[in-house]
Amino acid sequence: MRIGIVSQSYYPRYGGVTEHVHALAVELRRRGHEVTILTSRFRKGETGDASGVRRIGYNILVPFNRAFVDFTIGWGLKGQLRRAIRELDLDIVHVHCPSAPTLPVMAVQVCDRPVVGTFHSTGGRTAMQDFFQPALGPLMARLNGRIAVSTTALATAELYYPGPYEVIPNGVDVDRFHPLVAPFPQWRDPDKVNILFVGRLDPRKGVQDLIAAMPEVIQRTDGRARLLVVGDSYLRPQIEAQVADDARRHVHFLGHVPSADLPRWYATGDLFCSPATGNESFGIVLVEAMAAGRALVCSDIPGYRTVVTPGENAACFPPGDVRALERTLALLVDDPGRRGRLAEAGRQRALDFAWPRVVDRIEAVYRDAVGEHRAALAGHSAA
Repeated sequence: MRIGIVSQSYYPRYGGVTEHVHALAVELRRRGHEVTILTSRFRKGETGDASGVRRIGYNILVPFNRAFVDFTIGWGLKGQLRRAIRELDLDIVHVHCPSAPTLPVMAVQVCDRPVVGTFHSTGGRTAMQDFFQPALGPLMARLNGRIAVSTTALATAELYYPGPYEVIPNGVDVDRFHPLVAPFPQWRDPDKVNILFVGRLDPRKGVQDLIAAMPEVIQRTDGRARLLVVGDSYLRPQIEAQVADDARRHVHFLGHVPSADLPRWYATGDLFCSPATGNESFGIVLVEAMAAGRALVCSDIPGYRTVVTPGENAACFPPGDVRALERTLALLVDDPGRRGRLAEAGRQRALDFAWPRVVDRIEAVYRDAVGEHRAALAGHSAA
């Protein structure tokens, strides 16, 4: 099949949707499909398209859902999308976050091929969505297939766009993220236990709580705890300024890292911490960390419970509770045996999300969508 994947988030923007889209395209191509990712330009002066990527318009960041989301601007976006779909002669178009302006919504509007939408977001009702629902509701009804990445994403999508959905989780490359990957030796020290954070430095990711917890964790562990922060945003200077003076030599901000290096950063951590405060539909970083064989600490929020079982494959704490986070981290830093047990259980859980299993189900949605589209065309012709 010739497949177009529309996503407002893609490299060089890092994040869960980016990783999902890229890994999905890789697995589909491995199966013999011809895949083109339709996204925007993310850097000033960015020109040309990488192999399998076609860029339309320019990206800006706007605040939404306690994070910063990608938003494509430019002249003639609809026309460019329409031309791309026809020039590529796509058999199906897969739109991620289909109710999000601008590129995803426009793709659904102009698409004359079977179209599938994947809903990634979690959250309650918002004034913005209430305002746009009357216009977007009929548009979402045109989707030939709907996927939600978790039960929490399903509940959010159904608030505004009721209908049949397939709940298909995000996937993980269990060979790329593996316990035997080599760490970065310069960050390995027998006298240190590395706590790793990976993610955008958005408010809802909770890195500010992790920063606040570190002085107590350092004190309780006699200075053996070290925090490595992988990720960036324009808030980074503010977040760095929150690090207490007595914790500064134990906290290291590493910024964006090349995607190829990400497995090695997971391998460099002794334990992984994701202290998100809410509105997470799944948590790709959780399954990456578990696949890499890292002990997992995460906030006990509904989206994360679709991935982990507290106490079995993750140590969990109430979201936003810095004191509980301090205790949880300090106990794990001092207990290598428990870290090992959590890591082993997490690796086994991660195998449930291996991309081949996930893409088997996505391909089935594609086949059903193509069949539904053909049936609708046949009915229209008969009429």
